[in-house]
Amino acid sequence: METATVLLALVVLLGIAFEFVNGFHDAANAIATVVATRVLTPAQAILMAGVLNLVGALSGEAVATTVGKGIVDSTVITQDIVAAALIGAIIWDLITFVAALPTSSSHALIFSVIGAALSVHGTEVIVIGGLQKTTLGIVYSPALSFIVAYLFMLGIYWLLRNVSYRFVNRVFGRAQILSSMYMAFSHGGNDGQKTMGVIALAVYAFHGNTGEFRIDTWVKVACAVSIGLGTATGGWRIIRTMGMRITALKPVNGFAAETSAATVIEIATRLGIPISTTHAISGAILGVGATRRLSAVRWGIASRIVTAWVLTIPGCFVLGYVTATVMRTLGVHP
Repeated sequence: METATVLLALVVLLGIAFEFVNGFHDAANAIATVVATRVLTPAQAILMAGVLNLVGALSGEAVATTVGKGIVDSTVITQDIVAAALIGAIIWDLITFVAALPTSSSHALIFSVIGAALSVHGTEVIVIGGLQKTTLGIVYSPALSFIVAYLFMLGIYWLLRNVSYRFVNRVFGRAQILSSMYMAFSHGGNDGQKTMGVIALAVYAFHGNTGEFRIDTWVKVACAVSIGLGTATGGWRIIRTMGMRITALKPVNGFAAETSAATVIEIATRLGIPISTTHAISGAILGVGATRRLSAVRWGIASRIVTAWVLTIPGCFVLGYVTATVMRTLGVHP
């Protein structure tokens, strides 16, 4: 029981650390466009995003439930498996942060969990329906965000075809504050809940994998505060890549990208689908840029981002698998 208590404490600390890293790693998701268009100063944008990430993380638990019991069999998971998954995801986030690559913290965590669970229990531990739901999110979120942003931007251009550029800039300079708030809220709602699910999984294991699986209030608050504080520290390297290097953005473009991505994320959150907010906003920025002309998008930067997305799945699977194996070898398990 003493080992189980220590492991649970380790999981909670690692979960809070991951959520903090997630906050500054994925800060770009919420504020890159509003900083790039100079609608808000970096300090204003970070403060706003930090608060709304916190609020969004407290807005529901559908995604947390999917991550906690819908991807791997919660009845056989132990705290060491959860700890290994969090360690693997944190390592991946830090590596990609140093490389200034806006990869998915969501998929880093999910595939670290899968890798760690498989190392102990084999393929039978996988919940096929939940994995299919997550895979669907991986595939559709960037593509759908691209299409929605592309069509939304074209619609705005058509509606404002006879309006002066100065008026458009002034109106959307204000409107983008609202869209960036929407993006920050939706980011917190989807990303903030993933770690809640993982910590709840460890708590469930601590109690013998019996009874009702639930997300305790203290878990929600701890994760929400952590992602909010993490976002408040910024993430300037990734913000620069997301907001300034993919394509040139004006306030109207930032508004269209943020509104489109946030809507895709919000729908997924309410359906309990853990998607990548990074994928969503990246796809939306590319969609907005492509409305001017394909050459307006720096496809070289975009290809680096896509490469990082692809590498996240096997990379985090291996990190989770190896970390769990090493912990078991060293006797770090209940």
